[in-house]
Amino acid sequence: MEAVHITTPLDRKIIKELTAGTSVLISGIIYTVRDAAHKRLIEALKRKEELPFILKGQTIYYAGPSPARPGRTIGSAGPTTSGRMDVYTPRMLSVGVKAMIGKGSRSMEAREAMQKYKAVYFVATGGAGALLAQTIKKATVVAYEDLGPEAIRMLTVDNFPAIVANDIYGNDLFEQGRAQYRKEKG
Repeated sequence: MEAVHITTPLDRKIIKELTAGTSVLISGIIYTVRDAAHKRLIEALKRKEELPFILKGQTIYYAGPSPARPGRTIGSAGPTTSGRMDVYTPRMLSVGVKAMIGKGSRSMEAREAMQKYKAVYFVATGGAGALLAQTIKKATVVAYEDLGPEAIRMLTVDNFPAIVANDIYGNDLFEQGRAQYRKEKG
């Protein structure tokens, strides 16, 4: 199956068409947000403070890129384990985040929030951070610079490869893979 080209921010029409197992090439703006930055964003939301960027409609990439070598836009920029962000996911989706990119499966609570708030979760290949970095054309720190690699960065990406792991219909690529394996082994 050929990859679907999508552009951020994602609208409802596109999200409705994305189903678990669909390969995508993402172009546009995505934001890196990891554990420490998630905690700060959630605390700011609780205090009703202005956020460093608008969350509505955004795609969040669970990554903490390494520093760029001379002449490069960014260093290695591979995904981190998404399960650590599950505790923050329902709140982030409730304020409008529409997509997340990471690696690994998600908790039932996070998956239910994706259905409720009509958001998707993409997986990117772990261990391929140098390759993924080649799709990043611009990287700018937009918040929490003191967090170093975990600062929030706005990335401009061109054909960033990912696969839909969880869709708005409750489908889960990881469960589908396990079921297929059991069927083939059975």
